[in-house]
Amino acid sequence: MAYLNQYQPPDETPDHSETDQTLSADGRVVGRSYADLPQPKIRRRNGFLREIVETLLLVVALYTLVNLSTARFVVEGSSMEPNFYTDEFVIVSRLAYILDEPERGDVIVFHYDVENKRDYIKRIVGLPGEVIELRDGRVYVNGLLLEEPYVDEYCRCPDEAWFLQEDEYFVLGDNRNSSQDSHNFGPITREQIIGRAWVRYWPPEDWQIIPHHDYELPDELPPPPPTSTPTPRPTPYPNDRPPEFGAQVPEAIS
Repeated sequence: MAYLNQYQPPDETPDHSETDQTLSADGRVVGRSYADLPQPKIRRRNGFLREIVETLLLVVALYTLVNLSTARFVVEGSSMEPNFYTDEFVIVSRLAYILDEPERGDVIVFHYDVENKRDYIKRIVGLPGEVIELRDGRVYVNGLLLEEPYVDEYCRCPDEAWFLQEDEYFVLGDNRNSSQDSHNFGPITREQIIGRAWVRYWPPEDWQIIPHHDYELPDELPPPPPTSTPTPRPTPYPNDRPPEFGAQVPEAIS
């Protein structure tokens, strides 16, 4: 009598995790360990020199970007005291006026003369289209008194008035009686402005982001009062240099 044995499945599923099954030439199943198979290799960058070149290129790119967007100056002179002193280092933002216009109260560095490239640091007090008056040593904008708490002593200078053209700015040093500025050589143009003083970084104990002063003036100023005073133009000095200087690394004149 013939008997059929009932098929019993194996107790465990064969573990093929460690082998790779293939057929041999005679049809038998053979296996190879994964350890015997070619393993992926990580290709290392060849050459220490290449690493150095890439690092140098990155440094040059960052240095160029920083120098295109900022400039560094050291203050020389007393015309911005008590807010800036000789030998203080400041960073000037060249990008500050790419999208925005210069504002009243901004401390800026500008070329005294576009051709000679002498640099000064002053504060903007007058904007295009305004009439700026110096009356009894105080600054008036379209007839309104400009309160300036950052000034220790008001200007001992004759009363004068300037009508600013559409591209002109009136700048003054905070130390009014020790400053060569717009009350001497007239307004400056937008083209002369290098940028806005952004950070004072030396000496370390005086480090700060340079504050912008806001004035208590109405948003809409009254129309400029009539004036017959002509707008002064830059005044020539011996050797193309005014008698008193101020901020750079180079140097910019204060």
